Amino acid sequence: MKKVCDFIARWMGAMVLLVAALALVVPASFVWIDTWAINPMLGVIMFGMGLTLSPQDFKIVLSRPKDILIGCLTQFTVMPLLAIGLTWAFALPKELAIGVILVGCCPGGTASNVITYLAKGDLALSVGMTAASTLLAPLLTPLLVWTLAGTMVDVDTMGMLMSIVYVVIAPIICGLLCQRFLPGVTKRMTPYLPAFSSVVIALVVGIVVSHNADRLLTAGLMVVAVVIIHNLLGLTIGFIVGRLLHLQKPKCVALSIEVGMQNSGLASSLAVLHFAAYPLATIPGAVFSVWHNISGALVAKLYSIKK
Repeated sequence: MKKVCDFIARWMGAMVLLVAALALVVPASFVWIDTWAINPMLGVIMFGMGLTLSPQDFKIVLSRPKDILIGCLTQFTVMPLLAIGLTWAFALPKELAIGVILVGCCPGGTASNVITYLAKGDLALSVGMTAASTLLAPLLTPLLVWTLAGTMVDVDTMGMLMSIVYVVIAPIICGLLCQRFLPGVTKRMTPYLPAFSSVVIALVVGIVVSHNADRLLTAGLMVVAVVIIHNLLGLTIGFIVGRLLHLQKPKCVALSIEVGMQNSGLASSLAVLHFAAYPLATIPGAVFSVWHNISGALVAKLYSIKK
């Protein structure tokens, strides 16, 4: 069983790509699962994250405040600014622009820690950045979305804040409590969590893609181009910021991956909950979920072999 789980976690990018392709070509394979299921699924992923976090991970935030501050400032400036810049450069329609902005304003993705480990980056910094950006997300994500998209649509900042608390913060706290009071159960579950999270992420992508297959085929190439550029620029600028600040390469790698890999599942969830009048807003998050796992695997290989 452990070998199967290791195999699933290792090939997560390929699995997500296959699921997305199946959902696009044969929407009926996932369309029977309603979009309301996305939130509980993301909650399960965040619960798993809570199970794997430890007090030491939060001590990193306090013991390395400069590194974490650099990471969070870069995370919540580079990706939102790239998002709004790309929506202008490609003259995206309102629905797609909202989706791209949502992706840019979300915290770091849950897969970034695994990718940083494979890339031989500073894993402690990656975990600390993920924890910090996730905890800051209920405040910063709604505020940034309101600032960047508020002129296009009405943004329910308080509703968005509460959604992030319910979907992200509460499950993480439950995971931490489970770890604290049920250590035996947690220890037995932890080895299987990466594979389980990979399957759930793939399901979320399948649901979003299947429910928007027709729209995705219509606006597909433009969305894919914007998402790829957004992600690659985030990865590149994150690394460059580290170099400009004279950080060691492992820190630059962690910064690059944390900035470039977003919690795009959360972006799709927020689009479903708060921008239901703009169905295409879910598409950038779905495409980003597929692409950043592929690019993450590629940069992990690149960073791990490059001197």
